[in-house]
Parts: sequence; structure tokens; C-alpha cells
Amino acid sequence: MRKEENIWRYGKNNERILTGDRPTGKLHIGHYFGSLMNRVKLQNEYETYIEVADVQALTDNFNNPEKVKNNVKEIVMDQLAVGIDPNKSTIFLQSMIPEIAELTVFYSNLVTIARLQRNPTVKTEIAQKRELFGESVTYGFLGYPVSQAADITAFNATIIPVGEDQLPLIEQCREIVRKFNSIYGEILLEPQAYLGENKRIKGLDGNEKMGKSLGNAIYLSDTEETIKEKVMSAVTDPGRIKKDDPGNPDICMVAYYHNLFSKDEVKTICEECKGGKRGCVACKKQLIKNITEHLAPIREKRHYYEERPEVVKEILMEGTKKASKEAKVTMAKVKEAMKLDYFKEV
Repeated sequence: MRKEENIWRYGKNNERILTGDRPTGKLHIGHYFGSLMNRVKLQNEYETYIEVADVQALTDNFNNPEKVKNNVKEIVMDQLAVGIDPNKSTIFLQSMIPEIAELTVFYSNLVTIARLQRNPTVKTEIAQKRELFGESVTYGFLGYPVSQAADITAFNATIIPVGEDQLPLIEQCREIVRKFNSIYGEILLEPQAYLGENKRIKGLDGNEKMGKSLGNAIYLSDTEETIKEKVMSAVTDPGRIKKDDPGNPDICMVAYYHNLFSKDEVKTICEECKGGKRGCVACKKQLIKNITEHLAPIREKRHYYEERPEVVKEILMEGTKKASKEAKVTMAKVKEAMKLDYFKEV
């Protein structure tokens, strides 16, 4: 492991993690291998805050608030189903923490529009959303890295699990923290990015990203029949016509997913494919079986929560209450530093 200035590799167990998801759809295996497995592990080592980022979801779903609202409980159930323990991790709603919005306003004075426009992650996402924004990007979307800085600092988080594509967002937060501290005093903690072992998981269609809006995802809640339909449509080696033709696993999405779900068998599977001894249909059937078996306990646990919505609501309410208390402590320090504590008792 390398150690870079802005990437966390080693830390003390009293450090705090902040991570989260936008409630724009159920979570899929890209989330599972990319972040959820890591969250389950890290919650046993570090104090963990998991944000349901509904405000951020509205930056590009402002015209469909019902979608955001309906998916809040869906992603909470997905979190619980994979093993997030509410006794170890604090799950909370972003919109219910007004201090985040307040910090966003304060931080907006510390970053220029030009700097936001140069952020590589923002530039990429704006390009992907041309259909939504046209040539006029909203202030909310352009400025969401400022809101993200507020998310992180409101809870004094120092470890932020992200993918490589999100490193510019963490650097933006670090810049805001440094600017704030240079003006108002050493109040805020400077976060560091935590890069997990797994990179972005590809979609069934071979796209570099598995996404909710791309129609190329296998969801944690998918039934066995749905998994079967999706895997049978997955992209394989286009040059392989007959069953006994030699195949190329390197360009086959079925082989790609075998690397995730069939680790003990993948070497044999790929060798048989290259030798023309294994047909694509047989390969897909085995993958269907392995994915179904792997997701079965997750789906079963999720079903438990689906039948007990009051439990899910209680977990989210209690987590939000705890997060609110923490954010209020941070805000008191920030306002004192900014000379905004006008009615503080002397």
C-alpha cells in the first residue's frame, strides 16, 4: 500500500468515517463490491456515519422528488441487508440535519465558481447530464462539492471511503477546510480519502460503470428469475459463434462476473472457455447459480425489513437524532469562530 498526502491508509480507531448513498434507486452489486462490503468491515474498526444523501439526490432529480422520497427506505434496507449494524453505524437523513445546509452557505464564500467548474468529477458529471441541464447547469449541482464538504465536516469525519473518480471531491473539501481554518482558526478537521480494494464494477453491457440509470445493473433485491434474465442477456465474446469455438474471457462480461462470484472456479472456467470446452450458455447458468446463492441471504434479510417498515423507520430516526446532536456541536464551534454567536451567554 502506498501512502499519499490525501489518501488514508493507516489510522487510529478513534477516527470517524463518513460515507453514504443518493436515494435514486435500489443498490446493486456495483455498490456491494465497490463500497458496501468495505463498510461492513470498517464499522467494526471505526465509528461510522452513513448518510442518506437526499438533498444531493435532488440536485439532478429536483423535478422528481417522489423518486427520491420513495427510495430512502429502499437504500436503508439494502444497507441493513448486507450487514450494516445500526448499533455500530449511524444511518441518517441529510435533509433532517439543517446544520449541513447552514455550513454549505458558509463554505460557499470560500470557493470560487471557476474552481468548481475545474473540478474533474463535476465536469464529467455535467457532461453526462447534458440532456437534463442543456447549457445551463443549476447552482445546486455545480455547488454540490461544497455541500459534500459540509456533510464531512459536520461530523468531524477524517476517513472518507471513495472511488478514484471521487478523489477530486475530497481534495475540494480539504481546500475548503484549509481556507476556513486559515481565516477563523483551527476548527475543522481535514479529511482524507480511503481507497478500497475494489474499483468501479462494470455493467452487464460492458459499460465501465454499472448504474441505476443505465439499465445494466444486478440489484441486491433482484429475484432469481430476474437475475437469470439479466445474466442471459450479458455481453460475451462477439467473435465466438459455435460452442466449441475458442473464447476470449478478457472481453466477456460473464467471465468478468465469475471473477466476483466464482473465485474458486474462475481459473478452470476461463481455461475451458479458451479451449472451446465450455459453451456460453453453460457458463451463464453457472454464474446465475453462483450469484443467486451469494445474494440469497442478503435478499432474505432484506425481506425481513420489508415486512417491518416500522423497524426501518425507527433505525433511521434514531440515527438522525444522533447525527443531529453531533452536527449541533460542530455548528456551535463554527459560529463561535465566525463571530456569529450573538446571543451566547457570557
